[in-house]
Amino acid sequence: MSMFVISTIFFLAALVILTWLHTQAWLDIDTPHVTPPAGGPLISVIVPARNEEKNIRRCVESILAQDYPNFEVLVLDDHSTDSTPAILTKLSTHNPRLVILAGRELPAGWAGKPHALYQAAKAATGDWLLFVDADTFLAPNALSATLAAARQSGAGLYTVMTEQILGSFWEKTVMPLVFTALSVGFSPRKVNDPRTKDAIANGQFIFIRREIYDAIGGHQAVRNQIVEDKAISERVKWGGHRLIVADGRGIAKTRMYTGLPSIWEGWTKNIYLGLADQPAMLLLGAFGAFLALIAALFMPIWPLLGWIWWQNGGGWMALTISAEALIVWAVLLYARVRVNWGMGLSGWYALTTPLGAGVFAAMMFTSTWKVLSGQGVTWKGRKYDPKVIR
Repeated sequence: MSMFVISTIFFLAALVILTWLHTQAWLDIDTPHVTPPAGGPLISVIVPARNEEKNIRRCVESILAQDYPNFEVLVLDDHSTDSTPAILTKLSTHNPRLVILAGRELPAGWAGKPHALYQAAKAATGDWLLFVDADTFLAPNALSATLAAARQSGAGLYTVMTEQILGSFWEKTVMPLVFTALSVGFSPRKVNDPRTKDAIANGQFIFIRREIYDAIGGHQAVRNQIVEDKAISERVKWGGHRLIVADGRGIAKTRMYTGLPSIWEGWTKNIYLGLADQPAMLLLGAFGAFLALIAALFMPIWPLLGWIWWQNGGGWMALTISAEALIVWAVLLYARVRVNWGMGLSGWYALTTPLGAGVFAAMMFTSTWKVLSGQGVTWKGRKYDPKVIR
């Protein structure tokens, strides 16, 4: 009887949690295709680049191919030691819109990316600034569509969730689960509601009015923030300006990682920095890790336990346990199939959910331990500590 009661409690809790998890990520605002205007305000597109030889050519060429008529492109080379500078020099030879900036040494008290963006923004002359990561590739209509959408929504800062390019097995297994987890911490609907304090921006694509950027102090005001995109979004929204997070599929694509090692390095860093930036998030992180661990370890054997008990005379209670487990599995697979379809993946990858959840749980536990133990992380050759930026 105790096993039956525990299973039923778990069954009801699982249905509630699964429904809650998969109703947080709705992006109600689209970035529509528009006819490019004949004119318009100058848009400065800013790209920070540090050892980006794999992506920088495709990124810059996608920006230069915009159908919007009035824009400039500024790429700041942040002391790259690979072929990034040579690629940029070659691209700038035949593209007068493209300006290559050499980054200065990182001053004390600054994190790397805010310093790079601060330098580039000082050199920009546009009425709007678009900050784009080097692993993000724009569709030809990106500037036209984003400007139109920002004006229509009255946004001072307009950011989008870009379409994710997922190539390897591990990207397709882990990344959809990570994005579901992120939507729980930062619901787009809450971010878009001016009555809430919820604020987040996707550093891969941030479109901000120059006068608002200057009014909040720009990246100088968040110079010691590793999660600088979130810090900028908070200053915008809490300063009384409109913050919009929208669906960016169709205007921008991003290839964040290329396999399990880079996923592990990148997301343990991201999770660590998020937890270190807001210690209160440790509880949410621990809860997320617990749920992921349950999905990874218990979910696969739950129906099997009921079946084994039935084989050993468990009767109707054993059959009920198996039925409860199968119903939860059906709900989970349906939800994950929908997520995968939304990300352009085969629905069959829903079957890898326990494996992906196990990896996610391991990343969460690793990042939480690093925060609690005071360890730092290294990213692009720089050491980041929750207390000292160097």
